[in-house]
Amino acid sequence: MKRQLAILLLSSLAISAYAQNDVYLCIDANGNREYKNTGPTNKCKKVDLPGVTTIPAAKRPATPQTVSAKSSSPSDFPKVDNTVQKARDSDRRQILQDEMKTEEQKLADIRREYNNGEPERRGDERNYAKYQERTATLKDDLARSEKNVEALKRELNNLK
Repeated sequence: MKRQLAILLLSSLAISAYAQNDVYLCIDANGNREYKNTGPTNKCKKVDLPGVTTIPAAKRPATPQTVSAKSSSPSDFPKVDNTVQKARDSDRRQILQDEMKTEEQKLADIRREYNNGEPERRGDERNYAKYQERTATLKDDLARSEKNVEALKRELNNLK
């Protein structure tokens, strides 16, 4: 365990030694090793570490095969007729509009119940902590529903 820690420490110091120049190995009275970059002190010896060399990765040129693979689909890739695709797009738009209507109704209901952060207390909420918990839940539900409406609007705007 100590050996692994020492190797890890030595390798990390080797990287920082490149920036710090000198690393010193100090051994205390108990025989524990400590690496420092503060300069020679009692019972410390300078460690000669090899320099760190990095070689940048060479960029591969784009081959005609990789360029054509990006621009076209394989010959056996299934194709959809334009009329079928338009019908699918129309169905998708209708589904998104239905979801939008449902989510907007849910948002209106939550806003009405939330009542600007002061919902009406129910009979089962004699404990104020329960009321606060329900208010916090309503606030979270309100934020989530608003985000859902925004996302649905984005989806509808992105349709062709």
